[in-house]
Amino acid sequence: MHLALSLRVTIGAVLALLAAQLLGLPLPLWVVLTAVIVTQMSVGRSLKATADYLVGTIGGSVYGGAVAILIPHEGQLALLAVLVVALAPLALLAAVRPSMNIVPITAIIVLLLPGITHTSPLDSAIYRVLEVALGALVGLVVSFIVLPSSAHRQMRQAAARILDLMARALVALMAGLRRGLDDDELHRLQDGIGQGLADLDTIGAEAERERRARLSSEADTGPLRRTLLRLRHDLVIVGRAAHTPLPEAMRPRLSPRLDEISLTASTYLRACSASLLASQGPPPLEAFERALDAYDAEVDAVRAEGLTRTLPGDAAERFFAIGFALEQMHQNLRDLARVVTEWSATADSTKNH
Repeated sequence: MHLALSLRVTIGAVLALLAAQLLGLPLPLWVVLTAVIVTQMSVGRSLKATADYLVGTIGGSVYGGAVAILIPHEGQLALLAVLVVALAPLALLAAVRPSMNIVPITAIIVLLLPGITHTSPLDSAIYRVLEVALGALVGLVVSFIVLPSSAHRQMRQAAARILDLMARALVALMAGLRRGLDDDELHRLQDGIGQGLADLDTIGAEAERERRARLSSEADTGPLRRTLLRLRHDLVIVGRAAHTPLPEAMRPRLSPRLDEISLTASTYLRACSASLLASQGPPPLEAFERALDAYDAEVDAVRAEGLTRTLPGDAAERFFAIGFALEQMHQNLRDLARVVTEWSATADSTKNH
């Protein structure tokens, strides 16, 4: 993936320079820089970068050119005053909307470049727009043609990594119910998943941009993102319960059942990860459901014997939180199966077309 991006950027820069020279643009530098900037890791990200860069360039060129034309600035102090007038509102815009950070830069170029190249502010603004438009066009074409990378493919890979992280975390959290986990261990187990979900949201936005542009016919990314987020919440609840071990009287009876749940659930998560990468249907969930039924039966027996009535308030709360989290996990694993099925179906449809 990274080698492909390197190749796209290099080819885009070379083609941009050739195109600028063929068209006789005065500053090929901006064409090449634009082509490099808009060539991103995925097609969806390239579309976003191109739109932001073009809008920012046009806005900065129009505003900077208007200020340069309407306000005389022959002397040094006048030039400083005009620079303040041109830059201050655009810098505020860029601070409020980071995607528009090219606007003040473009205005500065349009304002100051005529003094270096001896052109008029109007010509400077026009050439700036043309150079950026050409660079953006070259960058987009290269992103579409040279080893194109789909954000949906990256979405599959990122989701698969998160599922593998969740599988490892679940095993550790379930083991913690026997011995307890300290805060450092809990944070270590959860932090990687949280960062992975944040990255997944970014990739998902790029994938949806490809869908809106009709560059992809794969599944909606929303259900997959929401399901993984809910599974993460289930792990958080289990982690809170695992802060202290199970009551000693219940531990010998419930630990084997929880070990079976840990094994079947982590195996299922890893299998779903592999299914996403291979564009296949979900694995069967029956093994986890049998393990969960066995745990519920043992909990009912423990409660019938009155062992839960002697628990302190906080211990009882953690005990029942485990059952709640496992039931929620069951529902979310079923949702995961549905999502994996959808992604497999859309992948098959894309291949057939």
